[in-house]
Amino acid sequence: MQIIKKLSKMIGEELDDAEKYARCALNHKDEDTSLAELFYSLSLEEMKHMEMLHKAVVRMIEEVRQSGRTIPEGMQEMYDYIHEQHIDHAKEVRMLQSMFRE
Repeated sequence: MQIIKKLSKMIGEELDDAEKYARCALNHKDEDTSLAELFYSLSLEEMKHMEMLHKAVVRMIEEVRQSGRTIPEGMQEMYDYIHEQHIDHAKEVRMLQSMFRE
């Protein structure tokens, strides 16, 4: 299941970019609203990319389960750990995005 590992890494990268753009939006909010809006929009797009990748991972895991194949030992625990990290990071990004909208 190397592809799930790769997709999980990509999810993390999308979250990192979403956070970077959200922070830029906040930093430029008062001095250049047009640029800040651009950064905010980019942040939202990165979150959409993250969600698309996450749906692909969920689909793949579900397909393995439905096929009756055994998930390799430790893989589910590792995915659950990484997924929890992603959830926490996504919450932080959404908080930054909501701060921009205030």
